[in-house]
Amino acid sequence: MHVFEGLEQKIQFMVLDVSKQVDDTLKILITPEEDAIEKVTARDDYIDNFKSVIENSCFSRLGSHIHLDKKGIDFIRAANVISNNLERISDFCVNIANQTRYLSRKNFLDQYEYRPFFRQVLEALDIVVRALFHRDLSLALRICRAEFVLDKLYKHNFDKIIEQLQAGREAHSLITTLFIFRYLERMGDALLNIGEAVIFSVVGEKLKINQYQALRESLDTLGFKLPLRDMDFESIWGTRSGCRIGKVSNEGASSARGVIFKEGKLKKILQERASIELWEEIFPGLTPKVFGFQEGPDNASILLEFLTGCTFQEVLFNDDKEILENAFFLIQETAAMIWQKTLKPGPRPSTFSAQLLSRVDDVFVVHPDLNAPDIRICDLALPSTSEIFERLREIEQELKVPFTVFIHGDYNINNIIYNQKEQRVYYIDVHRSKDDDYLQDLSVFLVSNFRVPIFESSVRDNLNDANRRFLHFGRQFAREHGDPTFEARLAFGLTRSFITSTRFELNPDFAHNMFSRGMYLAEKIIAHQGKPWESFVVPKEILRYNYF
Repeated sequence: MHVFEGLEQKIQFMVLDVSKQVDDTLKILITPEEDAIEKVTARDDYIDNFKSVIENSCFSRLGSHIHLDKKGIDFIRAANVISNNLERISDFCVNIANQTRYLSRKNFLDQYEYRPFFRQVLEALDIVVRALFHRDLSLALRICRAEFVLDKLYKHNFDKIIEQLQAGREAHSLITTLFIFRYLERMGDALLNIGEAVIFSVVGEKLKINQYQALRESLDTLGFKLPLRDMDFESIWGTRSGCRIGKVSNEGASSARGVIFKEGKLKKILQERASIELWEEIFPGLTPKVFGFQEGPDNASILLEFLTGCTFQEVLFNDDKEILENAFFLIQETAAMIWQKTLKPGPRPSTFSAQLLSRVDDVFVVHPDLNAPDIRICDLALPSTSEIFERLREIEQELKVPFTVFIHGDYNINNIIYNQKEQRVYYIDVHRSKDDDYLQDLSVFLVSNFRVPIFESSVRDNLNDANRRFLHFGRQFAREHGDPTFEARLAFGLTRSFITSTRFELNPDFAHNMFSRGMYLAEKIIAHQGKPWESFVVPKEILRYNYF
């Protein structure tokens, strides 16, 4: 790591100066003296300069002719984050020193336990350089844990100060003391950022401390014996579920098995595990196997089988028509078997409008211009967008779902994996799976094709054709199973998906295109009220994007 030798020295000197800053701040709290306060304030400028020097050094290395692999780049990013947070700790020292000027007497703080804060901070700073340059995850964890200790110390002193304030004691000095302890607690936040930066430099991905611990415990459960520093963690982007998802594999091992690590809110991960268990009963092998599960108070993590293959979206980007034809056949056949096997007769309400109303506020945050008010032109009254959606909700109560099937729940083309070698498809991200209207999956699939923001003619032809064929497949299933309101409910489903998808699209023209299609269907539904819903037909062109 000779490329970083100069950088290591700069960080060492910065850590030393920040440690002096923390130590001098402790002395000020013991014996507040104006000269000592001025000394801390003066050193802060010196530390600010150090941060700038390290930042310039980091970016100059990124822009230099020296080749850096991903690990080298990750290291530089971590070093920059660390220098920024060291500078924050110095700033907090200055803030604490200045606060002492407002205390009513010099020994006011003697009644509080402030020394343990400084002990924790100094012990953490002492191992920063070793943790970073030795890629030591155990030291990184020790740095992170300082934040938890500081939080507990802060809570203990906070409660004591509040109790004294309620008793009507020296309010001015008590509030000043509270500010001092708050700055000490924020040093813990900066240390947590430093520890997590070290973890990032080793693992190669930004993991919060709870995510790192969940990953380590999950791998221990699975039986991975290699340390995490020798494993490769690759984030899998594209999810909007709020979960952290990544692939973990043995670094440099050609035959190593990979696993998917997923960490998120407890309820969502529990739903994922329960849904996978249900899918295994219904259609064994369709979803990834569960290798490990860790549950915490608020969050949970799960280790899943890594499924080889590509998403159906990637297939649609492919020019190989034979592969596309094969993948589409397998998707249709799999859906048909699942729907047929899990079909349960019995009417139930249609709920697309309720889903739309629950998400539309997020649409208007991204695209406020789409929220049209009501307008009156002479004797013509035009309803607002919100009024149209409420009208849809009322109308949808007239429709009943004649039967349910077990649906994916988020059946977009990124959640379907195609494996050409094994000649099969897999479902992933199944935490929303349940017995419901099959049009829920069908409408999501159709709009997930349409909303792909690629306008190259060959790709759009594939997307348009996939929609034409899957719509035909859905209509055929409806005829064979006696679903007379298929078209009307499909219109509600497409309206919901077209409009809510705009919250993920920042291209205003494309977002307006999707929104307009949803509003067109909404108006068509409203105009049809009073007529037999069996006669409603979704226009075939609504799912075709014309790129010329």
